[in-house]
Amino acid sequence: MEMTRNNPFISNAMTSTSIFAQTAWITLFAALTALGAQVQIPNQPIPFTLQTFFVLLSGAFLGARNGFIAQLVYLAAGAIGLPVFSGASFGLVKLFGVTGGYLMSFPVAAAMVGYLVRVRKGYIWTIFSMFLSLVVVFTAGSLYLNVVAIHDIQKAFASGFLIFSWWDIVKVSAAAAIYTELSKRYSKLPA
Repeated sequence: MEMTRNNPFISNAMTSTSIFAQTAWITLFAALTALGAQVQIPNQPIPFTLQTFFVLLSGAFLGARNGFIAQLVYLAAGAIGLPVFSGASFGLVKLFGVTGGYLMSFPVAAAMVGYLVRVRKGYIWTIFSMFLSLVVVFTAGSLYLNVVAIHDIQKAFASGFLIFSWWDIVKVSAAAAIYTELSKRYSKLPA
């Protein structure tokens, strides 16, 4: 055992395997977020999508750092022209358009969930953690929506925050249940 600890070749091999595994998980959750963006119910000015479902799960499963990175990868993919945003859209115009506040808050929300679910365990705490993270997403999104499009803070919050309440109760409940159940079954998660 001592020989393994002091051998730089073995240590580097273990580290590269860990880096490879982390990269794979980060890429998977960036891709799942992109897939979730394509599952949408049209609504003006912001469509209902499954993106935030995967944002929350990326933070919970990957931890604060890797959840944050997964969402940065997702945003970077869309910024460079991959059709990963809702409606298979892409580009800086979309990233800074009416949904820009939501999109840009995804890394912060994933990091927040990742941090909070490590503080305590349990379904109720996970729901609370995910709910707080969604408040960040919808607050940032609504404030940005107000600045770039609506110019009426009450209307911006009504159409950019409150309208999503029922839909996101379902998403948070499902994401928390999935994370809680899998974390009970598998002690080693990809964080």
